[in-house]
Amino acid sequence: MKRTCLLLLFLLSLFSGYSQQKFKITYEQLKEYEGIYEYQNNTTLQIAASPKDTILYAIINESKYALKPSEKDIFLNMSKEKITFLRNNTAVITGYTSDGKTFNLINKKVNFPKEMWYPRLNSKDFKYVYQQPKKDLDGLVTELIDNTTLDKALLNKMMQKIVDGTYPNVHSVLIIKDGKLVFEEYFYEYNKTKLHEMRSATKSLVSALTGIAIDKGLIKDANETVLSFFPEYTLKNLTEDKRQITIKNLLTNQSGLDCDLSNPKSEGNETTMNYSEDWVKFTLDLPMVDVPGGRGMYCSGNPITLGKIVEKATKMTLPDFAKETLFKDIGIKNFKWNFKPDASSAETFCQIYLTPRDMAKFGLLYLNKGVWNDKQVISKEWVKESLTKHSVVQGVNYGYLWWIKYLEVNGTKYYGKAAQGNGGQKIYIWEDQNMVTVITGGNYNSQSPSDEIIQKYILPAFKK
Repeated sequence: MKRTCLLLLFLLSLFSGYSQQKFKITYEQLKEYEGIYEYQNNTTLQIAASPKDTILYAIINESKYALKPSEKDIFLNMSKEKITFLRNNTAVITGYTSDGKTFNLINKKVNFPKEMWYPRLNSKDFKYVYQQPKKDLDGLVTELIDNTTLDKALLNKMMQKIVDGTYPNVHSVLIIKDGKLVFEEYFYEYNKTKLHEMRSATKSLVSALTGIAIDKGLIKDANETVLSFFPEYTLKNLTEDKRQITIKNLLTNQSGLDCDLSNPKSEGNETTMNYSEDWVKFTLDLPMVDVPGGRGMYCSGNPITLGKIVEKATKMTLPDFAKETLFKDIGIKNFKWNFKPDASSAETFCQIYLTPRDMAKFGLLYLNKGVWNDKQVISKEWVKESLTKHSVVQGVNYGYLWWIKYLEVNGTKYYGKAAQGNGGQKIYIWEDQNMVTVITGGNYNSQSPSDEIIQKYILPAFKK
């Protein structure tokens, strides 16, 4: 019996080893799949093989999504859906299938720079040497970190951890202390002039533009009802509660609509909305599951609807209104923002792209209570309301499209206000420390190390 069990274990180990080896693919084999392919909504994506971790990636609008090998020519995306590559009768890759749809290979000739795979090209011999951020013509004042209370030794360790891959896919880290940029580092192919997607951190910008529209008298106040801005819609599931939804309810994610990212059964599923022809109508058509001002539910349809309200009130596109007000006042000149809430934005999510330095300026504006260069860009009252708890969303205190949270370091709680988005995009305001931290990253649909980096290497300096 014992001999039989040993034999069985041996055979199982052989089978297990065979199974693991069966789907193991080399970098050279992965390169066979590289190319530019068709994608949804008449867009394209790139397939790239990483020489660093020997993983195949789908690149959509610069965001990388890992594809794990399952069997020959079949990979699983992050939702564990099958991506099957197709070959012709000469065994050449011609396209792929996903969710029952076929997408063709457009161009096999692609070139991916080595920088996109490594935090620093000299990572094996990396030794960090701090340099004061360079002064630019963007309105930011720079300063040596030595003149602050920040711990340069801790930041050295942070840099080492990012470069050695302990914290993967971190694209930038910036620190403003006492109004001055004292730390600025970029990784992979990113630099201070390259625009970076903000994902849901865009919501906090929509909040700011709403406040500016109210400050200018273009919107009466946050208590105006939402439906009054959309008389052209004949809505489904229309109730008296729905008629009472206000701008404030959108800002605090308390619309009461059946739209909750954390609930897979919610009718306001973000993926479904993304491929609808009118995101605002899709949102306002949803049934009510709570009263306005009730339970906080994370719903991307709320700020999208809010953005459309600002457009209607200002008679300008949201990007143009931003350009003529907020961005003009704080010196943001380089940005990309296609705010079209319909199926054409299914892969870009109506998000804005900014440089990390400009993200830091936005955070500094709020830290300074809406003032930039002695000008009140956003009213002090709006900034205060925005950064005050009005609801609880996903277990976290929530203001006007700002997260109100704390990070704990050795038993001490540090309270911050955050604009944040998928992938590790973080703009933190630390009022007690008179500091702004910005981290951008590429950990899409996966755990981001951004908060841990701040907890371990930036905030501990204030414990001393």
